[in-house]
Amino acid sequence: MFCLENRSSSTTVPLVTGVSALSLMAEKRSDIIAFFTSPSGHSGGQNVIMPEKTLEKDALDKYLAGGRNKDSVITQVTNGKNAMPAFGGRLSEFDIEDVASYVISTSETGWR
Repeated sequence: MFCLENRSSSTTVPLVTGVSALSLMAEKRSDIIAFFTSPSGHSGGQNVIMPEKTLEKDALDKYLAGGRNKDSVITQVTNGKNAMPAFGGRLSEFDIEDVASYVISTSETGWR
């Protein structure tokens, strides 16, 4: 049986419809992967539409509303801005938090 961890509490919930739930999770993860790998997104932390607004540490410090921190990335990913689409209706709150953590940590270590 497949189980999902409920991140808002410390419980694990068995899935009755595991295949459909896993498909939905895979679809959301594919949105995240597409965002970071598509030429119009931030492949390798770069930005082909607005080349100065990358996901590099210095650019996040300079251009991200609120500065380079997890909350600012969460706001940007949730609401979108300019050419960047909003992911608030397509990704869960937890997925967006994961994206924000990834962006901040990778900006520290460098995009490869």
